[in-house]
Amino acid sequence: VQLQASGGGLVKAGGSLRLSCAASGSIFSINAMAWYRQAPGKQREWVADVTSDGTTNYVDSVKGRLTISRDNAKNTVYLEMNNMNHKDTAVYYCYANVVVTSREGPYDIDYWGQGTQVTVSS
Repeated sequence: VQLQASGGGLVKAGGSLRLSCAASGSIFSINAMAWYRQAPGKQREWVADVTSDGTTNYVDSVKGRLTISRDNAKNTVYLEMNNMNHKDTAVYYCYANVVVTSREGPYDIDYWGQGTQVTVSS
């Protein structure tokens, strides 16, 4: 299983950006999907997650500006970012808890994407 993130780039303060992360491989199903970010000199932080039934959760600092969504048919999670500011500058990582099958039955594994750089300029 691989997670491929895309959509990062340079954006001006107040602007918008949309990140995508597609999971591929031997996937039975996907439980939670999420976005994390790591700013320079800081630890990786959780940004938002979405369950398989579409329930979403956000860190307080992004509520009202960032929107997480997913397309289960495409095994893809999105992060729509609006009214961006310099605090959004970070490497963004996608995460998925993927259910795979084996002879012993299904089990879940955590996967991470490779990270995509988002830079907000003034």
